[in-house]
Amino acid sequence: MKITFEPGSRGLCHAVPMTGSRVLAAGHYQPAKVLTNNDIAKIVDTSDEWIQSRVGIKTRHIADPTETVDFMAAKAAEHALSGSGLTPADIDLVITATTTAIDRSPNVAARVADTLGLGSPATIDVNVACSGFCHALATADHAIRAGAARNAIVIGAERLTDFTDWTDRTTCVLTADGAGAVVITAADKPAISPVVWGSVPSLGSAVRIEGNPGTFAQEGQAVFRWATQSLPGIAREVCNRAGITPEDLGAVVFHQANLRIIEPLARKLGAVNAVIAQDVVTSGNTSAASVPLALSKLAADKAVPSGTPTLLFGFGGGLAYAGQVIEFP
Repeated sequence: MKITFEPGSRGLCHAVPMTGSRVLAAGHYQPAKVLTNNDIAKIVDTSDEWIQSRVGIKTRHIADPTETVDFMAAKAAEHALSGSGLTPADIDLVITATTTAIDRSPNVAARVADTLGLGSPATIDVNVACSGFCHALATADHAIRAGAARNAIVIGAERLTDFTDWTDRTTCVLTADGAGAVVITAADKPAISPVVWGSVPSLGSAVRIEGNPGTFAQEGQAVFRWATQSLPGIAREVCNRAGITPEDLGAVVFHQANLRIIEPLARKLGAVNAVIAQDVVTSGNTSAASVPLALSKLAADKAVPSGTPTLLFGFGGGLAYAGQVIEFP
């Protein structure tokens, strides 16, 4: 079936549902404060060499007290909207992926809608930790395919440093803050593939923020083994559902968890012609923000031609994963 929308109030569907959606534009926001490896070496027993050799990170951005999760989310969404060709009145759905929002209600998506002066969109937050953005993008795509929305903003935003144990040198070297967003719209030809998503319940606590307020912790070796052994096959299944092979990919944006995970994943996937996002080097691990943040930077750098098949794949806390292929905006 195809989806068309007649002009009408609040983007209501007056015809038949669309067959899919596409990404119009991406945007991002990062705090100005940068923490180097040498800065961290003044806090815990570590070094620039040790950090780079184990996780590949050189710097990360740290939010100040005014840069809340919803503030960063709104900035990233505003950036994406400015390049989309749409207006605030066109948006009828906002979905934010975050695991670090402090307030229960109103949720981050509602605050973004208010900040940007949107009309009366549906506003939803999802918490699937590091794979949250890919879950949120799939949910928005499903809503558009069903005719429940026409234009959506999908955001990943995190203040992961609020939950960082700055005495634990194995985790404090990873965490960072920031936000990324995309604007998607209904399309006659799908440009976002069906999602492949799931979880590994037996490893649900391998990456966690437990308690109140909670502290980020992980079983690093368990996550590394699972990611490098299991994820290449799952990522190939994402390509299969998109009707392409890994060799067809022009870009790959994995969750920016650790460069030493990203590099073997890319090799085992066989995306030999793809640009592999490595934003983790300068941005650190921003959980649900990492995929849209890296995607937006690739777009800003014009690193990939528009329309190029691009794999987005998030994994981590939960232990959950999700991925889809999009046409590069």
